[in-house]
Parts: sequence; structure tokens; C-alpha cells
Amino acid sequence: MDPRDTAPDSWEQEDDVEATIDGQLDSAFTSLNVNAKPFVPNVNAAEFVPSFAVKANSENVDSVAPVENGDTEMSTEEPWDQKEAEPNEEEPGGGDGGPEVQATTEETAQETMEEEEEAPVPKVPTTQPDAPRKEHINVVFIGHVDAGKSTIGGQIMYLTGMVDKRTLEKYEREAKEKNRETWYLSWALDTNQEERDKGKTVEVGRAYFETEKKHFTILDAPGHKSFVPNMIGGASQADLAVLVISARKGEFETGFEKGGQTREHAMLAKTAGVKHLIVLVNKMDDPTVSWSLERYEECKEKLVPFLKKVGFNPKKDIHFMPCSGLTGANLKEPTDMCSWYTGLPFIPHLDSLPLFNRSSDGPVRLPIVDKYKDMGTVILGKLESGSISKAQQLVMMPNRHTVEVLSLLSDEAETDDAGPGENLKLRLKGIEEEEILPGFILCNAENLCHSGRTFDAQIVIIEHKSIICPGYNAVLHIHTCIEEVQITALICLVDKKSGEKSKTRPRFVKQDQVCIARLRTAGTICLETFKDFPQMGRFTLRDEGKTIAIGKVLKLVAERD
Repeated sequence: MDPRDTAPDSWEQEDDVEATIDGQLDSAFTSLNVNAKPFVPNVNAAEFVPSFAVKANSENVDSVAPVENGDTEMSTEEPWDQKEAEPNEEEPGGGDGGPEVQATTEETAQETMEEEEEAPVPKVPTTQPDAPRKEHINVVFIGHVDAGKSTIGGQIMYLTGMVDKRTLEKYEREAKEKNRETWYLSWALDTNQEERDKGKTVEVGRAYFETEKKHFTILDAPGHKSFVPNMIGGASQADLAVLVISARKGEFETGFEKGGQTREHAMLAKTAGVKHLIVLVNKMDDPTVSWSLERYEECKEKLVPFLKKVGFNPKKDIHFMPCSGLTGANLKEPTDMCSWYTGLPFIPHLDSLPLFNRSSDGPVRLPIVDKYKDMGTVILGKLESGSISKAQQLVMMPNRHTVEVLSLLSDEAETDDAGPGENLKLRLKGIEEEEILPGFILCNAENLCHSGRTFDAQIVIIEHKSIICPGYNAVLHIHTCIEEVQITALICLVDKKSGEKSKTRPRFVKQDQVCIARLRTAGTICLETFKDFPQMGRFTLRDEGKTIAIGKVLKLVAERD
């Protein structure tokens, strides 16, 4: 009976049996030199050169070089023989295996080189640890449904090397199967099945990319009017908004007319505190447009008066540029198709923006956007002011729970501390996930944010068919918080031009009027006055799927017991 099939009497005996079997192989292996130089993927290795035929030498050395280089980068991660399965069989004889062995290794190397060339990209984002040290900017993509926001986001991620070519080719194949060839770029940001099937973003997609000087977080907001609340949450985290409009005949018009989202999104972005607006006129490669300057100017002329009315300064805050999200023209490199545009393309323009001034020594304020369970309680949000470090004790308002920061992630990269403007994931200790709601705020214990239910605010009625009287109910969106609110009293009207307040109390307000009113929310919320902390003092009121009013908090009213 074969000694391998019997149960051993003792473990020592088992070892001896193994040893005798291995002994037969041992003699074969002793002649191999494991540390032989030819195994090291080094272009200049002396042993590689002589084994080539003279003819092969001239042809193959060039073609192999990129592979060798590529693999020297990778050699830190995995050894050469694990990386390529086919040359593995010949490897034992690789040291002195003569030209035949070399030639076969050569062919397989060439094949893998062709594949290798397709995807050199994913190696870019490995410089993570120092990433947050660059200035951190949150960019929200807004605009009407189907203007091309996700596609531009996907294209930027590809151009900056955050998505490799192979992944995109896979998306392209899958999109073709569904007869949706032009959607494949948006799948880099629209990750769930429902979004891909319908081609509409629902959640705010997140991704990041880097330029030489800055680190950007992309917030891809949904354009559809049903998902405006999600879009407000996205815009409230942004420093910079990119309004994407479609230049295609008919599409720009529908996005811009009364029911379109182009107007509403621009207004909501302004209310959410976005200071700079870049208007990307997308789909310039469309046959109905074909990079025509007239169409570009026409879109510009219609938009400028409206953006001015919302509160953007056309000279300082707005920058227009033409582009094509699908072909990537004028996103990273200037395009020949568009000789009349002389400015920088999109990504270089973002890189050249002036620095945002943020105070890292202010009180800690982190409005929570989302929370989930993952080995503890994890929250997401943008740090509006102050700085947070690992193991710091913070207070969750309005519940006044004391929590401890276990770990900090800034755009998937773990850090020990974070400054204002960064999009963070925090793992917290001392609080359950069920006890947190979006709209809660993390503060430092020495300087808690204000919370309450009643406040006075200045409101501009933007769109409402009938009049608004005390007792009117709406939905309040303030920073990341969404809460039912009632207008309990109208205090006075404000003259738009002179800013004078009326002496008598108005009985109602109607569209385009500005008033100061007292509002009362259904539950306790965190808020600050606009004067003290603008990011937490601006709000929008919505009702029946429309944005009715925008406003700012003037004064917090103490609760009467």
C-alpha cells in the first residue's frame, strides 16, 4: 500500500514520508538558481541579450521594452512568474534555455504587452497618502435631465486616470447590449442598476480626481425634477458648481423654460452657497450644432440675465466654455474643432482657479449627509469649518451625544486629521446608527451649534401661484437637513430696491415679494444665523415638487416653555 494512503502513527513519521517523496524532486530543483539574474525584469540585464537571434534582436527588443518597464513598476506588488501564467512553464529552464524558450517567452510577452498597453491608467491614483494635502475642492455637476452631467463626470475620471480603459470598454459592451451606446461614460458615476437602466441619476454620485495643484471631489447631482431634494443635498457640500447645458436644438430650450431644471438648479446652487459657477455648453459635437459659435452665443445670451437675477455676478462668478462630454473635446486638451474659443479647457481651468479661503481655526461644524453601519457607525459629510483629528471627542447636535472619532477617511484615503472643505467619512464610537439623522451636526464641545424650532428669516418668494398667508406649510431644506416647516407669522415686507421695511404687518405675500417671517419647524433642527455662519443660515422652501422660496436666517427665537 502506498505510504501516502495510510494514517500515520505519529506526526514525525508523516514528515519523513513527505521528505522521501520530495527527495525525488529535490535533485531536479537543486540545479536551479532561484536568484538567477535573468528572472529580474530588467531591460539591461546582461543575460538577456546574448540569447537572442540577431534578427530577433532588432525587432523584439523595442517591442518588449515597454513590458519590461511596465513590470518593473509592478514588481513591487507581485512577482513576475505569478503575473504571467503562460511563460511560467518554461521558467525552470529560463536561465539557460536557449533561443527557443526565449522566443516563446517573447511571444507571450508581446501578447501581454498589447493587453498591458490598454490599461496603464489605474496606476495613477496610488499616490494616496499625501492627496488631501492639495487644496480640496468639491464640484457639483448640476443641470437639466439628460444634459450630460454624468457623462462629463465619467469622461473627466477617464482623462485624469481614475477609471481605466478596460473598465470603460466593459461598460461600452454592456451599454451596447442594451442599445444605449452613448451612456457608457455615465456608468462610471451611475453605479446602481436602476440608474443605468433608465439613464437617470437618482443619488448624488461621488468620485474624485486630481490635478497638479488641487484635489477635486465630483458630486454628480440628479437632473430629474423628482430628485431635487437629493440635488440640494449635493449642492450643499459644493464649493463650485458646474452647470451643464445641452446645446442640441430643442434640449437647451426645454431645460431652460419654466418647468426645466436649468433655472431651478442654478438658483438652488446659489442658495446652497456655491460662489463660482462654470457653465459647460455640452453636446457641441451634435450634428444640429457642430461647434457653431452662433448657437453657443445664443445659449449664453439667454442664460446670463437669469443667472444675474439669481445673484451671480457675470463678470466675476460665471465662466462659460464649450465642450463635448462624449468625445472629451475641450475637457482636458483644447480642440481644433473650436478655434473661436481661446480660453483654457475645463480641467486646466479648474486647476488655475484662485484658492478658497477657509478658516481651519473656527469651531468644528460637520453637517451629516448620510450614515450607515460598517464595523461601527459611519457618517458622511463635508467639514464646513474647523479641523477634526483621530480620537477627538465631539458632540452630535441636536441630541448632545458625546462621540469619539475612531477613523477618518478623506475620499477613500485614511488620514489622521482633516481641514475645512474636505469630504469625510468618519467612524464614530459612542452612538448608534439609528440615533443619527441626516441634518445632524458634529460640533466640538466648547462651541456647540444652535438648535431650535422657531426662527425669523428673510424670504424671497420665487414661484407660487396664489398668495402665502400665516399657517402655510412647506418643506425646509437647510444645509443637509430636511424638515417640515410652517410660516407662523409674517412680520414685514422688504422693498427689493431700497431695502426698507414696511411699517404694518402684511396679511399675505405673493410671488416676487421679499418678506421677513417667523417660521416654526416640526422637530428641533440645527441652524445658525446667516451673519454668524452663512453655510448653516441659508435655506430653501419647497412644496409640491417646486422650489417656492429661498431665504436666510436672521434671528433664532428661544422656545417658550
